Amino acid sequence: MKKVAIIMGSDSDLPVVEKAFAVLQEYGVPYEVHVFSAHRTPEEARAFSSAAAEKGFGVLIAAAGKAAHLAGAIAANSTLPVIGIPVKSSTLDGLDALLSTVQMPSGIPVATVAIDGAANAALLAVEILAVGEPQLAQKLSAARRAAAEKVLAKDRELTEKYSVRE
Repeated sequence: MKKVAIIMGSDSDLPVVEKAFAVLQEYGVPYEVHVFSAHRTPEEARAFSSAAAEKGFGVLIAAAGKAAHLAGAIAANSTLPVIGIPVKSSTLDGLDALLSTVQMPSGIPVATVAIDGAANAALLAVEILAVGEPQLAQKLSAARRAAAEKVLAKDRELTEKYSVRE
C-alpha cells in the first residue's frame, strides 16, 4: 500500500494534524510526518516532494497557517495528489491560510479542506488510495454505513421523544 506524507510548516501545527494521524491509523494506512517550511526550508521541501513518488508515497498532505504556501510549494514539485490543510492562527482566524491554500494557479492543483480540517484531509487521502486498494474501499463503505446508522438511530430516538401525536 502507498504511504501518506503529512508535512507541517511548523511543529506548532501538530495539535491540528494529530487528527489526521488518528484517521490514517484507523484505516491502517502507513504515513510519515515531517516539518518543512515553504519559506525557511524551501530546498528540503522541494527535495522531499520531488522524490515522494519514488519513495512509495501516494498522497501528500500539507498543513500550514498564515501565508500557507506549503501545499503549493509541495504541489509545484510533485505530480502526486496534494491536500492542503489551512491552519487557524491568531491572525485572521485562518482565513489567510485558507485563501493561500485554495487559490492555486492553473496547472498546479491542491485539494483544500476546511480550516483545521485534518480529519477530512486524511479521509480524502484514504479515498484517493482506495481507488487502487479494494480493502480500503470496503472499510470506507462500512464506515459510511455505520455513520448513517448512527444518524438514523438518533432520528428514531428524537422522533419518539419529541413528536406530538394526535
